[in-house]
Amino acid sequence: MTLAPDPPADSPPQDAQPAGASRAVRPASWLGWLTTTDHKRVGLLTMATAVVLFFLMGVLALLMRSQLAQPDQNFFGSSLYNQMFSIHGSGMIYLVMTPFAIGLGVYLVPLQIGAPAVAMPRATLFGYWLYALGAVLMLSGFAMPTGAHADGWFSYPPMASSTYSPGDGTPLWIVGVFMATVGALLMGWAVLWTALRKRARGMTMLRMPVFTWSMIAATLMVIGAFPALLAALVMLAVGRAEPSVFDSNAWNIGYQHLFWFYGHPVVYVMFFPYLGAVGEVLAVFSRRRFFGYKGTVVSLLVFAALSMSVWGHHMFATGQATNDYYSLTSIALLVPAGIEYFALVGTVLGGRLVFRTPMLFALAFIPQFLIGGLTGIMVGTPALDYHVTDSYFIVAHLHYVLFAGSAFGLFAAVYFWFPKVTGLMLDERLGRVHFALMVIGTNLTFLPMFGLGYLGMPRRVATYPEWAGFGLLNLLASIGAGFLAAAMIAFVLNLQQAFRRRVAAPADPWQGNSLEWAATSPPPRYNFTTAHPLPPITSNAPLLDARMRHGRHRAPRGEDA
Repeated sequence: MTLAPDPPADSPPQDAQPAGASRAVRPASWLGWLTTTDHKRVGLLTMATAVVLFFLMGVLALLMRSQLAQPDQNFFGSSLYNQMFSIHGSGMIYLVMTPFAIGLGVYLVPLQIGAPAVAMPRATLFGYWLYALGAVLMLSGFAMPTGAHADGWFSYPPMASSTYSPGDGTPLWIVGVFMATVGALLMGWAVLWTALRKRARGMTMLRMPVFTWSMIAATLMVIGAFPALLAALVMLAVGRAEPSVFDSNAWNIGYQHLFWFYGHPVVYVMFFPYLGAVGEVLAVFSRRRFFGYKGTVVSLLVFAALSMSVWGHHMFATGQATNDYYSLTSIALLVPAGIEYFALVGTVLGGRLVFRTPMLFALAFIPQFLIGGLTGIMVGTPALDYHVTDSYFIVAHLHYVLFAGSAFGLFAAVYFWFPKVTGLMLDERLGRVHFALMVIGTNLTFLPMFGLGYLGMPRRVATYPEWAGFGLLNLLASIGAGFLAAAMIAFVLNLQQAFRRRVAAPADPWQGNSLEWAATSPPPRYNFTTAHPLPPITSNAPLLDARMRHGRHRAPRGEDA
């Protein structure tokens, strides 16, 4: 299972780079950042852009929750509300969670496999710029006279046709999503090719860290599923130019098949990298190896393959999908998912736990994402799906997957690798405040939505009458959104304080297991130098191997254990 890595063609040999020399050639100007081919800078640009957009999408969510906090409120008209929920949903999927996951892979995968650079560095940078420009186009719809795109993140025809959704908002959305998706394809392909062909000597496939394997599984889905979205967007653009094509039911259902062939795998593109990050965090702060490594690798690949066969469970209500088949494939996902959850729990059990902020987010990821996974199996059952489809039950399920799950994995990754990326330490107390507020806010916001869906509140409504009985649960959800806003403020304060106080981070502040912790913090241009060389690669946890050989594997002084 070993592919011989190519020698790096775009960098000098490691031994030819004296310590600190690679830092001297790094461009220091803003133009250097915008034209860089350093995978670390491209990854940082991608993740930073995603974080900014994350906050913008959060503002839209707060505005929507303020409208729905009580019945019969009309702070915003139905048209503006439709634009807000459409751009919020589109932004979180196309512009935030997916690009951040891919950007994390662009930054970390070369470091974790001992490569000096990413494959196709210029294409990777071009992918970032396509993503950034696509985001600008999507958001620019708010400046149009008819407003932004207002037909949801899936933009079903014929509702999204020029007949029913006139104006420039939807065309801008189509072009923006197309560009962002092509950008994700380019960056995903670069990450996959890097993992397969640029590994250091001794880094066999089964010595790669769990995070790198999670990126391989995710990028395989990017390459396999994302072209279907591009085809669907072309169909939508053609239909807006000639609305009569939407008179054909085959055209409308064909669009749904193409869209959901992308739409279900993208959920796992937004999950696998964060699962891999959580696995790395749990292993490091449990002071042990990742449990069930080989089984997890196989389950990730099986999960990725199965994810390409379940798209039709989003179409049960159309009456034009083979329900038994899609229900079977959906429930079959329980098997690889169960292996992965078992591996996460097994990593923690018996370990010498260290409860730092990354560990707290990683531990919370497990039960919260489990709620999203189990409710996903529920909506993959036709009899249950008929009752809750297009209700707030689906909203709750989706947010437990992407926020209670993936967003907690995202913050576990941020707190874990922030010292490596910046060379600075975040404040532990503010990190714990951020964590506590997020746990309260997440569950107070989204748990009531299951009840709202069961009681029959439809999604995508701007208001509701008092007699419907939805007021109390909506009020709780809106209060929870306030806690989430406070959590994000705590996170911003932590970032601000880190860059103001500038507490220097050592190369390996957590006693990490994988190769990135052998480089300086932050790493130099080509990742490893003669002063910080690659250690011997003997397993998927080479630094842990080295500490065990020298009898130095213990919790750092002052840590909670």
